[in-house]
Amino acid sequence: MLAIDGRLGEGGGQILRSALALSAITGTPVRLEHIRAGRPKPGLQRQHLASVRAAARVCGAEITGDELGSRELTFIPHGLCPGEHHIDIGSAGSASLVLQTVIPPLLRAGAPSRVVVDGGTHNPLAPPFEFLRDTFCPVLARIGATVTVSLERHGFYPAGGGRLVAEIQPLVEPWPLELMERGRPTSRRAVATIAHLPAHVASREAQTLKHALKWSHRECDEVEIHACDGPGNIVTVTMAYQHITETVSAVGAMRVPAEEVALRAAKEAQRYLDSDVPVGEHLADQLLLPLAIARGGRFRTGAPSLHATTNAQVISAFLGERIAMSERADGDWLIEVMPNGGTEQTPTG
Repeated sequence: MLAIDGRLGEGGGQILRSALALSAITGTPVRLEHIRAGRPKPGLQRQHLASVRAAARVCGAEITGDELGSRELTFIPHGLCPGEHHIDIGSAGSASLVLQTVIPPLLRAGAPSRVVVDGGTHNPLAPPFEFLRDTFCPVLARIGATVTVSLERHGFYPAGGGRLVAEIQPLVEPWPLELMERGRPTSRRAVATIAHLPAHVASREAQTLKHALKWSHRECDEVEIHACDGPGNIVTVTMAYQHITETVSAVGAMRVPAEEVALRAAKEAQRYLDSDVPVGEHLADQLLLPLAIARGGRFRTGAPSLHATTNAQVISAFLGERIAMSERADGDWLIEVMPNGGTEQTPTG
């Protein structure tokens, strides 16, 4: 049984999610220790429990230690199980992070799958639905993976009550990824979305975005959501190019001025616009595992985050050293992932 130390690198939930996905894919039993040791509230929270149980469902795993607050977990997979899966987080925990746990195994499962996740769809410190739809899934398509996501209901933190649905086709003939340039710009859009909040919140955010990014009025929209369980606010900025679309976001919170929320998103967007790299910080982290289980590839990005370097360490524990990160003369970074060597499980049905 492979032991993974949750104190590794950034010491967060990414270690858990990647280890679960790789255990399911490779058929390797795993013991996770010191889970989320680097967080103020270590151990499994509801969102992480949902990822554990979702991963167990898609590979028929035996698990021990799957309870709130647990800092140790054993996970013994028994073959990939494509098909229909419904996961209810039971809180406003991130549905996106649960999906990112089960998508890689189901890509290797040999038959189509449909996964429904109830929980939070727009959370702090987690990719929102728009990132999955506009940035993550289109890059998966570039390696031959067909994954479509849909938003059936918004779920803002802390009320939750949202629903995401993912349709996943098996990855039959993967292609290596070559993503070295953005290509020409094609479109850009900033959106201030509110639910059960005064209309002036979205208006102030849209105005702030317009001035901070120096974009036109028609490029900065306001959207109001009525069908959701609680109040919420998110600002998303989408920048589309010929070869890549980058999505950045900032989630509103109580006692945080609307202008501050919009400025956070605008500053992150401006950093990307000012750089020359195609792959943003968060996408760079999340591409490592899909590439490692497929035919690898390479891409250009900024300095790797601690999330990314930690993720690479977890991947190497299961698959061996296959990720190289090197700084280039112009200050950007080249990430190279060697192709999968055929370590995935065969599906059981």
